[in-house]
Amino acid sequence: MTTLFCGYDLRESVGFHVFVASVIRHASAPVKICALASCMLPEGSNAFTFSRFLVPHVMGFKGMAIFADASDMLMLGDVAELAALFDPTKAVQVVQHQYRTRHPMKYEGTYMRCHNRDYPRKNWASLMLINCEHEAWSTMTPERVQALCEAPSVLLGLKFIPDDAIGVLPDKWNRLIDEGQPVEGAALLHWTAGIPAFKHYHDAPGASVWRAYRDAMQGVDV
Repeated sequence: MTTLFCGYDLRESVGFHVFVASVIRHASAPVKICALASCMLPEGSNAFTFSRFLVPHVMGFKGMAIFADASDMLMLGDVAELAALFDPTKAVQVVQHQYRTRHPMKYEGTYMRCHNRDYPRKNWASLMLINCEHEAWSTMTPERVQALCEAPSVLLGLKFIPDDAIGVLPDKWNRLIDEGQPVEGAALLHWTAGIPAFKHYHDAPGASVWRAYRDAMQGVDV
């Protein structure tokens, strides 16, 4: 069974539920879905900014798990296919984006509005296939993660993991479609600045796809 940790923030909970429904819709094998919020850590631009780095600790440093931002994502592929890409020689596998954001602010029109800063390896940690047993995670206790919250680029840039222990996932598993990446062929869509549920992003790329999944989840005839 695949264990999938999904970022949860009450302020965009509709996105969380749409994502979870999309995962279940396409899953060909059992998946255990765990909501991940602040875990008593400081919040960043959302409630789960730093708690994602406690996934191996929560797993008892055993096995494999997937983390997804979730609340601003939509799953179009089979999570079992993602899990099948697991490489036990790596500490983590991610889509290794190289870009600068076209959105200087995010969550426009909401009280989550904040600066959307650029940093190296931006959005690498938004979808992670995690080897919880790898030694690179062994020191990532709640106390250690709490201390590293003072240097968020170290966490979000995965700088605590040796470069050769960071594996590469195919780009279809984390398409930043509001940053100009294509919807076509994607297994996972990611709206980095704001989900189509927010008025400002009603016409964001792929918004009609997101709304179709939302309507299906609500039992609306579409």
